[in-house]
Amino acid sequence: MEYVSRVPRPPLDGLIDDLYCLEGASPYARLTLPPMPSALLIVNLGAPFRIRARTDIETAEYADGCVVTMPTRAFEFGYPPETRSVGVHFKPWGLAPFLPMPAAELCDRPVTVEQVWGRPAVAELRDRLATADGPHEMLTLLEEELMRRLCETAGLGLVRHTSSVIAATSGAVAIGDLRVAAGVSSTHLAQRFKELIGVTPKRLARTYRFAATVFAINPAGPIDWGDLAGGAGYFDQAHFGHEFQAFTGLTPTRYVEVRRRFLREHPGHVLDGWPLPAD
Repeated sequence: MEYVSRVPRPPLDGLIDDLYCLEGASPYARLTLPPMPSALLIVNLGAPFRIRARTDIETAEYADGCVVTMPTRAFEFGYPPETRSVGVHFKPWGLAPFLPMPAAELCDRPVTVEQVWGRPAVAELRDRLATADGPHEMLTLLEEELMRRLCETAGLGLVRHTSSVIAATSGAVAIGDLRVAAGVSSTHLAQRFKELIGVTPKRLARTYRFAATVFAINPAGPIDWGDLAGGAGYFDQAHFGHEFQAFTGLTPTRYVEVRRRFLREHPGHVLDGWPLPAD
């Protein structure tokens, strides 16, 4: 599987972590993606893929691609034998200027790109991407499309600044202090966050803390769960285990078993580090 990515030019770099092209055979037919402090846009150029976002929602098929605001739970992606797509990893607040609706309406409910940008525009974009001369031209086309669609978004400065503080502390910051520093009420801050990110500041902080904790795990070596939980600021191991189960559907030890399976079966794979085999 080939993965090519790059950071876009300003001002998109303040909204986006990277643009990417992904092509080839998935290491597993189904992959579980635990929540990240990130939003996602995928423009699909191959066979349809499938997403199961919640246990109470049927698995849905996506032919043109999908838009996913910052999730609060793990998603399961089902891939065709060969996948081909271009996409965007947005910062939590970065998708808002490209959405015609509040992000809260899409929380844990992926939609097609056509539902966001319209069928004619997406069909034209997919045609141009599919005939582009290689991944770098594809990323340039996608970046140009995003620049064209970029618009002013009320409240984005507040949400971006506050979220950046949360990110810098890996979620270890008192939300009340952020509200006071911003000079707004807790209700106003929460409303802006839900409109532009889809979740409250407290939920974003939880996700940043969980992500930082997971990235601190080295599945190839021994793990002291007590030290890990304490270093991440969890009250105790029970609290840590509860959060882990809520975010991934797995216990910490089971999570590491699955990560070790990925390392064993696909050493050095471009996707290793976050997605988990769901088969």
